[in-house]
Amino acid sequence: MFKFNHLMIVNLVVLFFYIKKTALQISAQLENLKKFYTIGEDFRWYIKLKCCNCGEETPEFVYCSLGETYPAPHGKSSCSLILKCKLCKRENSLDIIKDSLCSYTSEDSGKFKTILVFDCRGVTPIDFSPRVGWEAVGLESDTSFTDIDLSSSEWYDYDEKAGNSVSITELKFQFVIVK
Repeated sequence: MFKFNHLMIVNLVVLFFYIKKTALQISAQLENLKKFYTIGEDFRWYIKLKCCNCGEETPEFVYCSLGETYPAPHGKSSCSLILKCKLCKRENSLDIIKDSLCSYTSEDSGKFKTILVFDCRGVTPIDFSPRVGWEAVGLESDTSFTDIDLSSSEWYDYDEKAGNSVSITELKFQFVIVK
């Protein structure tokens, strides 16, 4: 029979609580839009985080992007964000998994879909602010709508080529731990 020693248990706890992949899932109602998505590696993902060590939460939104990387404190080559907890002083990091980025499409309308995955080390995302920098494509005309601001969780415009209104409404999000 295999026996766990103290160090093995501590390492398992650290792996379970401190290192995890967390998916950002969104749900929205799309009107006359084929899809919407983020633009480029400089898009800023605004999130609030919770320290897994002491439970302290960031009072303000912090951001990370694919275009900004830093040397990782926990052995990985680089990460998208390094944050030192103000309460316990632990240095935590978060990395955007580039291959996880995807569009939210008309087929997804009204359902939660993963649009991004974070590799979290010592922190857990708890809030998301979509803000500005999104892009959408018209359903009938393929018209491109750029620099969309989703700060208010909704957006409205008019597709002149198709002759109809377009919108993103009822925007919601959730974070889900993934393997």
